[in-house]
Amino acid sequence: MAQFDLPLDQLIAYAPAIAEPADFDAFWQRSLDDRIHGPLDASFNLFDAADLPLVRVHDASFAGFGGQTIRAWMLEPAGNDRRLPCVVSYVGYGGGRSLPVAHVAPVAAGFAHFVMDTRGQGSSWSPGDTPDDHAADPQFPGFMTRGILSPDTYYYRRLIVDAVRAVEAAAAHLGVDPQRVAVRGSSQGGGLAMAVAGLAPARVRLMAADVPFLCHFRRAIEITDAQPYAEIAAYLRCHRHRVAQVMATLAYFDGCSFASRVRARCLFSVALMDTVCPPSTVFAAYNRVPAPKDIRVYPYNQHEGGDVFQTMEWLRFFRQNL
Repeated sequence: MAQFDLPLDQLIAYAPAIAEPADFDAFWQRSLDDRIHGPLDASFNLFDAADLPLVRVHDASFAGFGGQTIRAWMLEPAGNDRRLPCVVSYVGYGGGRSLPVAHVAPVAAGFAHFVMDTRGQGSSWSPGDTPDDHAADPQFPGFMTRGILSPDTYYYRRLIVDAVRAVEAAAAHLGVDPQRVAVRGSSQGGGLAMAVAGLAPARVRLMAADVPFLCHFRRAIEITDAQPYAEIAAYLRCHRHRVAQVMATLAYFDGCSFASRVRARCLFSVALMDTVCPPSTVFAAYNRVPAPKDIRVYPYNQHEGGDVFQTMEWLRFFRQNL
C-alpha cells in the first residue's frame, strides 16, 4: 500500500469543520450519570500467575454501563507496597483483555497497569471474557453498526461509559496513586483513550493514542474501504434511507469532538500508509486538542504504526511526565 491520503504538509494543518451536536455535552453528562449505572463495585482477586514471578496479577472487575460487570486485569510489581502511577489500557477492535503476559511492559517500567476487557469483542485476535448484554436493531456483522439508529442505543455509548468507569476502578486499587493516571491504546483503544481524556479531564493526567480509530467518521467511510469503517458503508448500502440518521448518531462519538475537550498532555502516532485509520482522520482529531501534545509520524507503515518502537515512545512519555 502506497501513501494514499493528503501529503504530510497538508495533514499537519488539516482541521476540518466537525458537525458537533448542540447537546453533545448534555448527552454525555446524562450517559455517565452514576444513577444509571449504580455503584462501581470494583473488585481485585489475586490471580495465580506462577509464570510471572515478578508481577502481581489481579483478575479485576467493575460495574460498567447499566451496571454490567466488566472484566479487567490489574498488574503491578510483585511485592509492591506503595501507590504507583497507573496506566489504563484499552484494546483494539475485535480484541479482548487477553492474558496477563500480554501486558507486562508497563509493569517492567514501574507502573501499575489496568487493562479493560471490551464488551462483546475478544474473539477475533485476542481473547475476551465480557459479553455485551444489550440487544440492538439489525446490524452489519461487527460492532460499528450495533444500535446505530440512535445515540442512546449505539454500541460505543456503552463501551465509552465502560472506559470512563475503568479509570475510576483503577484508581480504587490500593496500589494506585489516583492523581497519577494515564490512559492509552492503539486503534480502537486509542479512540477510547481520547474519549476518556475528553470526558473525564480531572481524572486523566496523560493520554497516548496510537493510530486512533473512531475519528472523523464521514471522511473515513468515504476514503477507505478497509474494515472496520467499511461496516458502516456496507450498512448504508443496504439502508440507503438511513444516511442522515446514521451520521447524526455518529456525531456523538467522533473522536474530533472528544479531542477538543482533552486537557491532559498527549502523545499521538500516525502511519501514512494506514488504510484502517486514514492519516487525515488522525490529524483531524490531533489538531483539535488544545492541550500540550506531540505526534510521531511513521511514513512507510500501515495500521501496525510504530508497533514496538511506539511502545517505547509512550513508555518514555509516561515515565517523564507521570
